[in-house]
Amino acid sequence: MIPGVLVGHHHRISDGWATGTTVVLVPAGAVAAVDGRGGAPGTRETDLLDPANLVQQVHAICLSGGSAYGLAAADGVMRWLSERSIGFQVGAQPHHVVPIVPGAVIFDLPMSEWGNRPDASFGHAACAAAAEDFALGCVGAGAGARVGSLKGGVGAFSATAGEHRIGALAVVNAAGEVVDRSTGLPWLPQLGTEPVALPQRKPDGLNTTIGVVAVDATLSKAECRRLAMAAQDGLARAVRPSHTMFDGDTVFALATGARPLAEPRAFALDALCTAAADAFAEAVVSGAREATTVHGVQAFRDL
Repeated sequence: MIPGVLVGHHHRISDGWATGTTVVLVPAGAVAAVDGRGGAPGTRETDLLDPANLVQQVHAICLSGGSAYGLAAADGVMRWLSERSIGFQVGAQPHHVVPIVPGAVIFDLPMSEWGNRPDASFGHAACAAAAEDFALGCVGAGAGARVGSLKGGVGAFSATAGEHRIGALAVVNAAGEVVDRSTGLPWLPQLGTEPVALPQRKPDGLNTTIGVVAVDATLSKAECRRLAMAAQDGLARAVRPSHTMFDGDTVFALATGARPLAEPRAFALDALCTAAADAFAEAVVSGAREATTVHGVQAFRDL
């Protein structure tokens, strides 16, 4: 990702299990926003990201499997942060804090036995594993992910936009396909150049792509919202159809404020938004490319 932004995973892939949690940590705090496009979202603490509301910074974003049950993973993230006195100051003592941890979940319940889903311990363990370098593929929240008829996973991509750095992380679990079923070719050429024979389409119901774009620029909450909106365009380029009634597509944006945004401000923000769309599309491709076969669900690399 970018300096000041850490990523950690915790998952279980074994008999009866294929699910997990990914945490994007910003211990120093970051301005944040969110954009939701799908018809079936599962989210937490997204209302506070509205520019009209009080809290200006978050301390982590929790991405998890487990559908609505997986929102409990954020409780473990809060505990890990509070143990280190990281959060929104609400009292006189240093430990009088409330960590701000928005989150979103994917629907991956059929990949595990009923009742096997992330809880607070997953979020706490993911925080403990957070680092600048992190694994991709069937890890963390991507352990039980699927994309169309293929195995999905966690993908990432980083780039520069002028003097700014931008990073994108996606948990790819869409109802749509990354490959055109009529031609066998990927929607984005980066995934591969040869046609593949797709497995039979999976049943509807195992859906939602979630993720984060982060920049080192100084942005307001409203400007961060534009960044998150642009990233959703990248999702639409890489997966078709996207933003369906059966997806809960949700993208968060983070701005660490390490560098002031150049002037004229509107033009510099537009350049960041263009880069965010490109980066998130690449992150989605990465999630499909890095995935491996799990519980008989074939990965792109195996076709």
